Amino acid sequence: MLSLPEETDPNLLVGRGSADDAGVYRVRDDLALIQTVDFLTPIVDDPYQFGRIAAANALSDVYAMGGRALTAMNIVCFPVEKFPMEVLKDILRGGLETIHEAGTVLVGGHSVDDLELKYGLSVTGVVHPDRVITNAGARPGDGLILTKPLGTGVLATAVKGGLASAEAAAYGVEVMATLNRAAAEVMERYDVHAATDITGFGLLGHALEMARASRVVLRIESATVPLLPEILDYASMGMIPAGTYENRRFCDQRVRVDGAVDALLLDLLADAQTSGGLLIAVGESQVEALLSDLRAAGVEHAARVGAVESAGDGAIRVV
Repeated sequence: MLSLPEETDPNLLVGRGSADDAGVYRVRDDLALIQTVDFLTPIVDDPYQFGRIAAANALSDVYAMGGRALTAMNIVCFPVEKFPMEVLKDILRGGLETIHEAGTVLVGGHSVDDLELKYGLSVTGVVHPDRVITNAGARPGDGLILTKPLGTGVLATAVKGGLASAEAAAYGVEVMATLNRAAAEVMERYDVHAATDITGFGLLGHALEMARASRVVLRIESATVPLLPEILDYASMGMIPAGTYENRRFCDQRVRVDGAVDALLLDLLADAQTSGGLLIAVGESQVEALLSDLRAAGVEHAARVGAVESAGDGAIRVV
């Protein structure tokens, strides 16, 4: 595996040495830049909706760090001989609408002719250096809150297989296209100890990164985890993407299952998400107030999904 030397700049507050969502660089005592980049292959057939989802997915990294997104740049790989330019126009239109919804400015971008369609953003945000939220601060006694339902990987597989209802597919698109901005703005009003957004490694994978970075043991209470409508039905039909099994293998050595946890539910805990919610660790005494404020801000699926049980070397217990 290719290994590069670690950067040692004293102003680099969060770098690539951790498994965090974005890099953070201090430019003065009261200001730090958040920088991230993310792009996707299509998760849905509609180009406009794909643009919305890909933009929301990229912006989410800034929100997970407790920041505000300022500028964005388009990243486009487009097979010009395969699709008409109207497809690209619709993708960029969807992305731009989401960028504007975030209060962010599109300042440019770059495109290449490629065999496979891809779209995403490079995003720059800001945060106070003392208010950076990483995945490394979870403490024993914290409660865990998840702000979006799981199941987008299974749903996408069911859509491709022609098994998903139109209602479930449309609902899933809106969940993926919804910014984590409202959740992040509420989160900033609390003494949040750690956060991350749930994307390709699924809830278990990203929770494990938090557990390892924080050196704690997390408990995931499977029955409380919010799920997309109809998603257990699709999972029972075998609509489990390959990435889910890869995530299960990645987590296997550090995840212990206690009690009778349904095997399909375990698959959904590892389901690779696109533009998923935030996983937030906050003191137990603040959990209910934070949940109430999240729901009042329109984050309707926010739920307590577990707790930080103890100090440790980074592990998860699913109950």
